[in-house]
Amino acid sequence: MRLFIAIRFPEEIKNILNESMTEFKKFALKGNFTRKDNLHLTVVFIGETDQEARIEKIMEQVQSAPFQLTMGGFGRFQRRGGDIYWVGVDANPVLTDLYRELYERLRSQGFKLENRPYRPHLTLGRLVVAADNFDCQDFSQNIPPMSMKVDAISLMNSERINNQLTYTEIYRKELWDASHKE
Repeated sequence: MRLFIAIRFPEEIKNILNESMTEFKKFALKGNFTRKDNLHLTVVFIGETDQEARIEKIMEQVQSAPFQLTMGGFGRFQRRGGDIYWVGVDANPVLTDLYRELYERLRSQGFKLENRPYRPHLTLGRLVVAADNFDCQDFSQNIPPMSMKVDAISLMNSERINNQLTYTEIYRKELWDASHKE
């Protein structure tokens, strides 16, 4: 299984992102665009493993309160053969702490993870070649600010079903504030 831990979006956010992606496609000469149902924010990419039960136990140990996530803006990571275009995520210390805790717990349990800085973003397209007249900064104005409450993280499986990349939730961990007793 090809696994990652993610924050899933409500339909309202996915609809806004999908509308922005539809507008963006008008400026793309080619590219692989994220399907609406696959839109998410990766917290930790794990990769190929059959250790989902161990990952679920690690996720259960995480103590993070629900938090507000704010997104907006537009940018790209330049790559040979086509760029990755994304919607930005505002700096968020709770998200950063959540990432660090999951990353460290997974590493300490022997999972081999990417060793690069965490740059949270929502990928709209990969291997995208934009038209010469496309201006990323100008297009950024087409991405409305969005905000949502994050109250869970999900263990996701990435697989091809009928030749279509599909992300399926296989486990969900509710976030709660351990400092407040009920």
